[in-house]
Amino acid sequence: RIGSATSLSSAIINTRLQELVKLFKERTEKVKEKLIDPDVTSDDESPVASPAKPAPAAAPVPPPGGEVEGDKPSGDDHYCEMLCCTFKCRPWLDRLKSYQFPRSIDPLTNLMYVLWLFFVVMAWNWNCWLIPVRWAFPYQTPANIHCWLLVDYLCDLIYLLDILVFQTRLQFVQGGDIITDKKAMKENYLRSQRFKMDLLCLLPLDFFYFKIGVNPLLRFPRCLKYMAFFEFNNRLEAILTKAYIYRVIRTTAYLLYSLHVNSCLYYWASAYEGLGSTTWVYDGEGNSYIRCYYWAVKTLITIGGLPDPKTLFEIVFQLLNYFTGVFAFSVMIGQMRDVVGAATAGQTYYRSCMDSTIKYMNFYKIPKTVQNRVKTWYEYTWHSQGMLDESELLVQLPDKMRLDIAIDVNYNIVSKVALFQGCDRQMIFDMLKRLRSVVYLPNDYVCKKGEIGREMYIIQAGQVQVLGGPDGKSVLVTLKAGSVFGEISLLAAGGGNRRTANVVAHGFANLFILEKKDLNEILVHYPESQKLLRKKAKKMLKDNNKPKDEKGGPGDSLIIPPKAETPKLFKAALAATGRMGGKGPLARLRWRLKELKAMQT
Repeated sequence: RIGSATSLSSAIINTRLQELVKLFKERTEKVKEKLIDPDVTSDDESPVASPAKPAPAAAPVPPPGGEVEGDKPSGDDHYCEMLCCTFKCRPWLDRLKSYQFPRSIDPLTNLMYVLWLFFVVMAWNWNCWLIPVRWAFPYQTPANIHCWLLVDYLCDLIYLLDILVFQTRLQFVQGGDIITDKKAMKENYLRSQRFKMDLLCLLPLDFFYFKIGVNPLLRFPRCLKYMAFFEFNNRLEAILTKAYIYRVIRTTAYLLYSLHVNSCLYYWASAYEGLGSTTWVYDGEGNSYIRCYYWAVKTLITIGGLPDPKTLFEIVFQLLNYFTGVFAFSVMIGQMRDVVGAATAGQTYYRSCMDSTIKYMNFYKIPKTVQNRVKTWYEYTWHSQGMLDESELLVQLPDKMRLDIAIDVNYNIVSKVALFQGCDRQMIFDMLKRLRSVVYLPNDYVCKKGEIGREMYIIQAGQVQVLGGPDGKSVLVTLKAGSVFGEISLLAAGGGNRRTANVVAHGFANLFILEKKDLNEILVHYPESQKLLRKKAKKMLKDNNKPKDEKGGPGDSLIIPPKAETPKLFKAALAATGRMGGKGPLARLRWRLKELKAMQT
């Protein structure tokens, strides 16, 4: 018994010593690799520093009155009561006083400038819509003249502020440089056509009010500030996600404005001939503007059913109205067609591609199951991305802008790939531009076991499942958005780049693919990163090919872990039992040991 206990303890000591030697070897390899390549990060997590305890604050000395000062707000603090809470805030007047107007304004990206253009365009619309109404219809009376003049001069103030404050601070490009100098910006505006039109639209014709009375036609130059309107359209369309909706509204407003002007002219012609003097003119009954607007709609759209003009003036007016209506209406219809066509251009392209593909599949009698999957791919790709190929959209952009977009979309995912950690940052940027987006349908095989791996996959959206097991259908792991697989196949060679498992899309999956040939073209310009990647790939392949017990993880439950060597006397007894062909306990034990040894092998 003492001998068996001694042998058992010596076997345990030997096993422990072997484990210690193995751990020291692994530690030495890691330190050696760290010294050779400082960019390789350690697998050990850095200890987190414990937060320093702040020193206890001294107790405040109570004031002579006995009340603690911290319980009441100081004189410099301001509080705003809302519902049942009190919020600390600065007075709005102080915030307004501390606001500094920018010395220069970027007209392309400054949202404050777009908001200001909105107010300028509202003032311009006031003049364009209401000057004809006040001139033709009897809506401006001595009783309400002060209200009309108040809004008129408020619009003039907006025009004046636009000239003095905003237009003189607009940045401009000269010789490729963005000019922000105050004097240069002012001189550029004074030399522009915009300044001449702005100056013309503010002609002080209002002084004639004292001689001929308040005539709205004297404010007609205010309508010449049309350049602000077109600039506002361009700026607003640049920031809207669905600009075609605004274009449809704007084109409709053009049509309504042409009808508005025509109704004003019809009332003026009726008043010139005499209200109710003939059957063609307005008879003066009902709402004058609505009745005249109805007549203008029927005339411009050429509906018909109008009374015949009687006098020469009425005939000439009606002829001009018909010609103008046909021309204006055809222009509006054509412009509306262009707007709707531009808004649905992508949808039209998608339909044409899908129709061509279906026609091709029907010509070659492709099975219906395959045709249904192709249709499903078209529909999902279009509805998820809004386009069939993202690369077509980015081809027109400069290389720098394509890189900026690729960094925002993919850099956070690619930078976490263990294979690329420590590589040249510019190499990662070049690699981002080569990524290609592919959509996989449910149960589509992304890659199959045994095939040659030529791509790396990054999951952008959806999930994929890694299948294995005896039947090859057991789900080993499910990879979600942000996961990466297949990266070792990019650099492995000599049979190491074969897929080791089946990967199937679980539902719709959108993946980014980096091909091996693209990576090789990039690595030609980064030899240091190429060496580092090949070293990491070899190490990852070596770790993946190790048995589980070598890595320190739990082994197969059927395999007995290594124990102390069998004593020689026991071996001799087992050998003698085998030669003699006995059937006792030793024979059964000998057969069992041979079976376990075969399983371990």
